Amino acid sequence: MFSAKFDWNLDTNPVDAEQVTELSNTFGLPKLAAELLIKRGHTDVDEVQHFLHPDESDLLDPWLLHDMDTTVERLQTAIANDEQITVYGDYDADGLTSTAILYETLLEMGAQVNYYIPNRFIDGYGPNVAAFEKLIDAGTSLIVTVDNGVAGTAAITRAHELGCAVLVTDHHELPDELPPADAIVHAELSPDYPFKQLSGAGIAFKVATALMDEIPQEKLDLAAIGTIADLVSLTGENRALVQFGLNVIHLTERPGLKALIKQAKLKLPQVDEEKIGFQIAPALNSIGRMGSAAPGIELLTTDDDQVATKLAKQTMQTNEERKQLVTTITKQAEQLAEAQTEQPVLVLVGTDWHEGVLGIVASRIREQFQKPTLVLTNTKTGSLKGSGRSVPGFDLFQALNPERDLLEAFGGHAMAVGLTLQSDKLAAFKDQLATTAHQQGLQLGKRAELMIDYEISPDEITPTLFDSLQLLSPFGVDNPKPEFALRPKSVTGLFAIGAGKEHLKFDLVGKQQKVGAIAFGWGPDLGELRNLADNLKVAGTIGKNEFRGQTHFQVMVDDLAPAGQVIEDRRTAKLVEQMFQPTATYLFFDPKRREQLAPHLNAQSESLLFAEADFQHRQFQHLVIVDFPAQLEDLQTVMQHAQAAVITLYLYKKRRLQAEGMPSREQYAKLFKFLAKQPTFAVRNQLVKLGQQLHIEPRALGFMVQVFSELGFVTIQDGIVHKVANPPHQELTSATCYQQRETDLQMEKQLLGSSHQQLMQWLRSLRTHDED
Repeated sequence: MFSAKFDWNLDTNPVDAEQVTELSNTFGLPKLAAELLIKRGHTDVDEVQHFLHPDESDLLDPWLLHDMDTTVERLQTAIANDEQITVYGDYDADGLTSTAILYETLLEMGAQVNYYIPNRFIDGYGPNVAAFEKLIDAGTSLIVTVDNGVAGTAAITRAHELGCAVLVTDHHELPDELPPADAIVHAELSPDYPFKQLSGAGIAFKVATALMDEIPQEKLDLAAIGTIADLVSLTGENRALVQFGLNVIHLTERPGLKALIKQAKLKLPQVDEEKIGFQIAPALNSIGRMGSAAPGIELLTTDDDQVATKLAKQTMQTNEERKQLVTTITKQAEQLAEAQTEQPVLVLVGTDWHEGVLGIVASRIREQFQKPTLVLTNTKTGSLKGSGRSVPGFDLFQALNPERDLLEAFGGHAMAVGLTLQSDKLAAFKDQLATTAHQQGLQLGKRAELMIDYEISPDEITPTLFDSLQLLSPFGVDNPKPEFALRPKSVTGLFAIGAGKEHLKFDLVGKQQKVGAIAFGWGPDLGELRNLADNLKVAGTIGKNEFRGQTHFQVMVDDLAPAGQVIEDRRTAKLVEQMFQPTATYLFFDPKRREQLAPHLNAQSESLLFAEADFQHRQFQHLVIVDFPAQLEDLQTVMQHAQAAVITLYLYKKRRLQAEGMPSREQYAKLFKFLAKQPTFAVRNQLVKLGQQLHIEPRALGFMVQVFSELGFVTIQDGIVHKVANPPHQELTSATCYQQRETDLQMEKQLLGSSHQQLMQWLRSLRTHDED
């Protein structure tokens, strides 16, 4: 049964009208933009000025960061002494951009510098002892980590033993004991640095700024990409970095970035935080997910247009392969998850699943089943390795922390973890995890909250509204894109798109206009949503689609939900046992059919006879109308008075008169002529033979005899039909059974022969009339 994925929470907090007026007048803002600023805590005029129009003063003094002076001094010494410096990065988009920023900066300063990106499948995340040993053996005397390092005690200790200095620049959560690095540049260690949420690329950019003693404008593009990709807070200095960086991207001469944007079928002026977050960053991430991420640095730093084009094509191809892998593994994981319906935490183990995409798969399964999910695969060493994603209210890190004795490797935070365990310990691991879930009080089925800023209609989506919203961009963490709830009159043009038909496209119809909508990942719900086409509400953000020189606004859907009572159209010509397994109240018009089907209902369900039902004094969660009513008024009574969250219509009718229709006057004339020649015949024994002789279907012939009998044209005694001599003249249509058949045919046409849309429109008109 279709339902929303989130609990919608409309922001109804009042906004101070005077503050709205002040901000609106001071900055020339539309009322909506001023309201949103206030709702998000931006009320001070000076703060709003910097929020809307950041300047270079929003890029803070890099020397306030912990150990920045030591770091710069050691790097300058290495450059002066022609030491071999290695920038040790990470394989995700933030790590690649961090590495590129510092690598380029040191090259420009004349340093003897190279870079090393650890391989996810060989080195793992962060400083690796074997990797450090290899670098030092090759001549490196100074290692600078970017986007990693604070958890690298073992590797850094080993480097010192081999006479190599290590500078750490990082932004990840600090461990209880810091590594013995020669310097650690980290905002959380910097009491005088007012902004703590820099990404790895942001920290690398601050080091580059201090090294060059000026803001390296040409590196802002990389800083922006890393900041967006790593989902850090888009407020304060990060907001300035991204806004400045987007301006640089729009004018970039960086061959690799231009080529990547072109391969993504984008134009430079169109690139914004959403295009980076959903297209550019995933493409960069895919390199490290599928193999060595080192080509990503070459792509970002090359000066050769041909090399850039080649690497950009390879990157996009790798990203497509990653997408296909995710789709394939997700389908397999879904099947495993469906077999674990009783488990509070899903532990899904596959054979030869690609390690690089297991975190994405875990996220998708978590969203679909609303349960914490761990996705693991076998490794060459016989261990199981993978990733986990949690749901709100369940700390996955703390749930696994007590199980460290079962784990070979483990790390992460409340909502996401990575782990490795021996396969022979899997059963014990699952048991302990279930126990921990119970101890934490994991509430299954609890949906995450979706904050809604405003309720609007499709008619209110205008250029003015869109432009008002854009004043608050760039959007991201802590400055989300405004969320709207829309209740269209209807949804039209609903169809699946994408290679695997995994997404949906449709139109939201208002009173004056319709607006397009895209719902990513909702393809499997196509059938359900078609049943709700005129009873749907939509939550989403407003975007702009530019195609072939035309601009259209569209809603990027975050959630869909029934707008009121759900009426499911499941009309059927055949009843099977599976249709009575869902827990519900099953309503019957025919007592015999109720008696016949009652044994098929599950123990939690109820069978109810229309003649005995009291719709005025009870409510139903799910009411299933099983069979066809004897008269239309009976169904009208149910639809007008039954208080049910969901009504499902089977409307089963064993014999459908539409297939037989109403006998024609010519057929009645044939029967009358036959009776003139043979005034007596046996109905039971001769009906089929007579039907063949007259070319009339036997059931229709039986009905015709019934009409003749009612009108006094014939009599029937003990199954023998006798023609009446000189019968009274009467119209066929005056027979009660004739009129009843016409009524029955009209009912069938209305209830069984109508389209889904026609039926829904009629049923909802009954509810509307009742409410009026």
